[in-house]
Amino acid sequence: MRIYDVILNKRNGKELTDEEIAFFVSGYTSGEIPDYQASALLMAIYFNGMTERETATLTDAMARSGDTVDLSCFGELSADKHSTGGVGDKTSFIVGPIVASLGGKVTKMSGRGLGHTGGTVDKLESIPGYKINLSNEEFISQVDKVGMAIIGQSGNLTPADKKIYALRDVTATVDSIPLITSSIMSKKIASGSHSIVLDVKVGSGAFMKTPEDAKILAENMVKIGKRCGRNMAALITNMDSPLGNTVGNALEIKEAVAVLKGEQGGDLKDICIELSAAMLSLIYDTSLDVAREKALQTLKSGKAYEKMLEWISAQGGDTAYIEDTSLFPKSAFEYEVTSDCDGFITSMDTEGIGVASVILGAGRMKKDEKIDYSAGIVINKKTGDKVSKGDTLCTLYTNDKNAIEQAKKRYLSSLTFGQNKKEAEPLVYGCIS
Repeated sequence: MRIYDVILNKRNGKELTDEEIAFFVSGYTSGEIPDYQASALLMAIYFNGMTERETATLTDAMARSGDTVDLSCFGELSADKHSTGGVGDKTSFIVGPIVASLGGKVTKMSGRGLGHTGGTVDKLESIPGYKINLSNEEFISQVDKVGMAIIGQSGNLTPADKKIYALRDVTATVDSIPLITSSIMSKKIASGSHSIVLDVKVGSGAFMKTPEDAKILAENMVKIGKRCGRNMAALITNMDSPLGNTVGNALEIKEAVAVLKGEQGGDLKDICIELSAAMLSLIYDTSLDVAREKALQTLKSGKAYEKMLEWISAQGGDTAYIEDTSLFPKSAFEYEVTSDCDGFITSMDTEGIGVASVILGAGRMKKDEKIDYSAGIVINKKTGDKVSKGDTLCTLYTNDKNAIEQAKKRYLSSLTFGQNKKEAEPLVYGCIS
């Protein structure tokens, strides 16, 4: 078999065989197929697409290109959640303890942030002592005893995806539904969980900008996951404004704790209840209504908060910081951004707000950049809120005084004001299973 023929077939709109797809994945991962030929095939896929069978085959081949995690010891209790990326997204720190406190086995491998989206691993590392890296045996043991673990991605998990994504990133082939689907789902399949809930973000802070596009992606990922033998559900959720009221690593941990303690409600709590319900519904084969009520009760009872303490402690984190979040280090500089007009906030450019947090030091634009765990933004006013001249729109936190003015300008440019209140958009546009 020649890669030339595989490229030719897809260029001419033909459906690739399982053997051709496996040949490409193994050959490119090993280095036998050069970048220029892999680029040509990716571009042919971009223009001609892939069938559901082709996408499932590509996903499975990528998942099997490196290490895989065997979670069969947990039967149908193992579950994972994946977000397609957003700003202020700290749902894993709330959903995990809720589901684990109800008997689920939450197994999550996460990455670091890059660009305007924050990384789960970075946020957890703001907790002193928290161990991101566990051996496979430690990972399985902790999930067995505690009910959950969140760790960094294995160095050899889906190496095919790492190589293919890096190539897509520089060849203008990122926004292809089959390639997005196989990239996300190969990592989830390799991670081993029986049930997978996808949080597909849509809006100004998400990769998918319209509910229609998000639905297409969600439907594709659910279909492919099922073809690969997984229980699947996807929620399409709003990312037209940051989730919750904080953007930044330690700030987001503190907000997650506040929700688990029952001190905060709002959109963050509501989204977490819906994600938890979807996960519990898959695990226990029950209705969303029953699962939602169970999630609300375990949150109200304090059992989810207790589970968070147990999980953080098991992974080496200092739970004193969870019990008293004022212990987290504070930034040297704190700056209130105020409104210079009266009216309503009619829209927020969520990506722009994420960029403002990066300017303050809460994120990285390059892989080797260091993060300031205390930096970030506390949001006082969101879309639909009435503001008067002089009201605090947000508070900026940073250890770099020179970053304040630039971050302020970026934040303010991300807001639109008007004289009429905008109707609230739904938090959840739909659920696909």
